Amino acid sequence: MTGAIINAVGIVIGSGAALLTKKTIPAPQQNALKTVLGAALVWFGLRLTWTSLNGSFGQIFKQLAIVLLAMALGQFLGKLLRLQKLSNRVGQYASRALAAPAAKPPFSVGFVVASALFCLGPLAILGSVQEGLDDLAPTLIVKAVIDGLTAMSFVAAFGWSVLPAALPTLALEGALIRAVALGAAALHASPLPLADSIMATDGLLIFSVALIVLEVRKVPVADYLPSLALAPLLTCFFK
Repeated sequence: MTGAIINAVGIVIGSGAALLTKKTIPAPQQNALKTVLGAALVWFGLRLTWTSLNGSFGQIFKQLAIVLLAMALGQFLGKLLRLQKLSNRVGQYASRALAAPAAKPPFSVGFVVASALFCLGPLAILGSVQEGLDDLAPTLIVKAVIDGLTAMSFVAAFGWSVLPAALPTLALEGALIRAVALGAAALHASPLPLADSIMATDGLLIFSVALIVLEVRKVPVADYLPSLALAPLLTCFFK
């Protein structure tokens, strides 16, 4: 769970820097960093997908078709579960809290807002799945930087209550990594590319997050999250 620890440290550093300096990074520098981070997510996402597709051209084509079918069905299921709408509500709540903070916001407000955004973002799940199946996820390192920058902005509105949000982030991502790792051995031992199908899907979803970060397109990534579970099931079905 190295990635989860790095993510938590990123939040602590961002919050601590804002508390000590009473400053945030200027908007032009933030936009430049956002572009770099978005480009990194494009690279890591597409690379993860490409390296997860193996075999002959026909086998690669079949694997990619299964991944795309899993994403289509996953989005349908995600819409039924209203996953993106739930994610949007969390973002809207955070926006309202930031737009009109009290003179001295209660500790619970800053802690809840920061924890919700750090824990419920798609990268928390995508990075944790990647690390649970493989090794240290670069996605969680990128998320650590994004969360650190976000924490600096939140501290200006909510004060030190943002800093402890690193704990639930560490707990959730660590639990997800451990849970995925428990089943990783069985997935890798299967003669079917079950783990590879999950990783390829994960990579395309990371790429979709990059499109949001770069403000290219607003992809409802949360609705697609069920595709991570559907990909290995479809791989078994179409074996």
